[in-house]
Amino acid sequence: MGLEIERKYLVKELPQGLDGYPFHTIEQGYLNVYPAIRVRREDDIYYMTYKSDNKEADAGDIGKTEYNMPLDAASYEHMVSKADGNMIRKTRYLIPLNENAFTQEYLKINTGLAGLIENGNILIELDVFKAPFEGRMIAEVAFPDEESARIYRPAVWFGEEVTGDHRYSNAYMSKERV
Repeated sequence: MGLEIERKYLVKELPQGLDGYPFHTIEQGYLNVYPAIRVRREDDIYYMTYKSDNKEADAGDIGKTEYNMPLDAASYEHMVSKADGNMIRKTRYLIPLNENAFTQEYLKINTGLAGLIENGNILIELDVFKAPFEGRMIAEVAFPDEESARIYRPAVWFGEEVTGDHRYSNAYMSKERV
């Protein structure tokens, strides 16, 4: 079990050099939306995830409980065939955190956070969606604690913040009419 603390943004423009960043190819389907139960293939890794019921979370809530359980390819194929609604397909780019994300003073005081950033453990995950959501782009940043999440300064290429807006969750997109 883990607590997922993240902020989510629409993307107004793609960052430069996108092709140079590592990425994952993701496909997922939802067996249930509330609470979210999904099966996912990320490259050649398969798993099922349970996320806390988003209906109970406050609109601005940046923390959710999440459980991941490994699957094999055959189990994934069996379960994904039972998924409801839209399949979510996307490319997830792993981009270093923007250099101005935190003040130098804050990082001097919070050496643990500074170390996580320096070691590449805090990244921007940019999801570029494929059909039926072609053109949709969402960036997420996961944080070790709520304080750093609250004071994070977004990258210049981010658009509107949509943290807590259920319309930008993959579970909601699985039910969206397209």
